[in-house]
Amino acid sequence: MSLFTHEARQFKFDVLREVARRSFEGKINEDTVDEIATFLIPTNHADFRCCVYKEREIIRERTRLALGKKPNTIRKDNYSPKQIVHVLEAACDGCSIHKIMVTDNCRKCMAKSCQASCKFDAMKMGSDKAYIDYDKCKSCGACVKACPFNAIVQSERPCVRSCPVNAISMDENDLCVINEENCISCGACQAGCPFGAIEDISFMTQVTDDLRRGEKVVAIVAPSIQGQMGQATLPQILTAILEVGFADVYEAAVGADAVADFEAKELLKHKAEGIKMTTSCCPAFVNMARIHFPTVYEKNVSKVVSPMEAIARQIKSKQDCKIAFIGPCVAKKNEALNDWSVVDYVLTFEEIAAMIIAKEIAVENLEPSDKNIASIHGKNFAVGGGVSKAVSESLKENNLEAVTSKYADGAAECKMNLLLMKLGRFNEDILEGMACVGGCVSGPATIESPVKVKQLMAKENAAIKDKTIQSVLEEVDFSQVNMHR
Repeated sequence: MSLFTHEARQFKFDVLREVARRSFEGKINEDTVDEIATFLIPTNHADFRCCVYKEREIIRERTRLALGKKPNTIRKDNYSPKQIVHVLEAACDGCSIHKIMVTDNCRKCMAKSCQASCKFDAMKMGSDKAYIDYDKCKSCGACVKACPFNAIVQSERPCVRSCPVNAISMDENDLCVINEENCISCGACQAGCPFGAIEDISFMTQVTDDLRRGEKVVAIVAPSIQGQMGQATLPQILTAILEVGFADVYEAAVGADAVADFEAKELLKHKAEGIKMTTSCCPAFVNMARIHFPTVYEKNVSKVVSPMEAIARQIKSKQDCKIAFIGPCVAKKNEALNDWSVVDYVLTFEEIAAMIIAKEIAVENLEPSDKNIASIHGKNFAVGGGVSKAVSESLKENNLEAVTSKYADGAAECKMNLLLMKLGRFNEDILEGMACVGGCVSGPATIESPVKVKQLMAKENAAIKDKTIQSVLEEVDFSQVNMHR
């Protein structure tokens, strides 16, 4: 059964499942990469690429990433262990490599406006239509504007178009290159590539190895995991994670309740000093501020840690264990690599689903767990606008003054509002930035559609609509936890 209509995503999932199965069985070895390539592409018939050999090479690169390794050894540039998003070079040649193209709409008209507009002598006339000499073309777009038939088109590669911070370029072989210094690990290029040529590195085998050895690994689940596994409820999903072998499982939404409370108090201090503030739960948004708006990062970004980090610190203050966060976010993997983070591993929803299926666990048939103590305000951190609403709710519960807020929906709006803040033209008290449009429910590693997830969340969370943030903090003590970066 396929989980995805996107065939590249399904292949990625199939690789993750096979790697998880072999890892749980202790059968990962130097032959694993070739074995999985042959297992998933067993015939000599190519269904998706030019030949079966390329299809298998792409599977090999996917398998290397699933094993936590660099996808290829062709490019000789320096490899940074903190770079989460990588290019599968064997898969990155399906796109049209030319930015300017002449379509069949060309009538080879007598005006020859395209040829006249070209300053580089790149536009030529063939027997039936115009064509471009790409050795001379500078992709300036003059011919596109000049053509009266709109027969010449200008397009961007999906990865380039989707990147909000211009971190993607093409090398001498017209293959995608990610500039690590600019990359915010948002995963937009990964989600946007129609060939699945950009993927995130996995730490799944490190987790499975620890579980197989019997080490104590505690899982933390992001609130957007609700609705990600068919009709299974959150309590059933929590039970499934325990069945995989984790020693315990906690909701990151509990950490979100704590973050809302601490950020509310921090916000009032900012407001008293006349300084605007941003939220800090979205790591891609924080990366954008840190890398591209450093003055805003230092002055305006909340110093409170994310919900993931908050609950991880609370857990580790009580017990000796390793922490694996499970969420929809590629940038969380990058966040966990910070020196100040106590999170040991980050898994995506795709990866935990692969582990569950590898263990042959039927989630919808499980008895529900009773670990479900977060408030609806903490759970709604998963939905765009939910963070600033939770901050306002915390202020209300503590009878403190109200604040104004603005929600930046997606990386483009985040960038625009960070610029306004830098220029001193941001008017509200707090900016909530979410790099994914719609919030975490739209993350690049989600399985189900945001619409379905939000519907199931609303239905399932209705029972706790009156639960307060303060009541959660009475159950889970954060008073001795360092809540700052």
